[in-house]
Amino acid sequence: MAKQKKLFLKYQVWVNARKRFHLSHAHIQMARELGLDPKKFGKLANHKQEPWKIPLPEYIKELYFKHFKKEPSENVRSIEQIIKEKKRKQTEKKERKRKERSNSAVAMDRAGNQPS
Repeated sequence: MAKQKKLFLKYQVWVNARKRFHLSHAHIQMARELGLDPKKFGKLANHKQEPWKIPLPEYIKELYFKHFKKEPSENVRSIEQIIKEKKRKQTEKKERKRKERSNSAVAMDRAGNQPS
């Protein structure tokens, strides 16, 4: 239970940054691939007070192109989709492990070896 909450909190920071700085899902994906810290976006985004700074979405695009030498991919997944996918995989893995345990217990019972 605590693991799922921790998992969600890890992504909640990105959701908050997306809302606060009016970023798209593509900008968030690029920032995550670059390894940017969403808590530091405030330092990068205050182009209103400091007019020489470019807006944060443009900065992320520029940095992404400079680092990877390519345009961002068209396959953009939102944070919500990533969370849903991770939860689905976790439940599948738990179910698979539960079945394996029950199958091994049944096999041990049939062999006459009672687990102690």
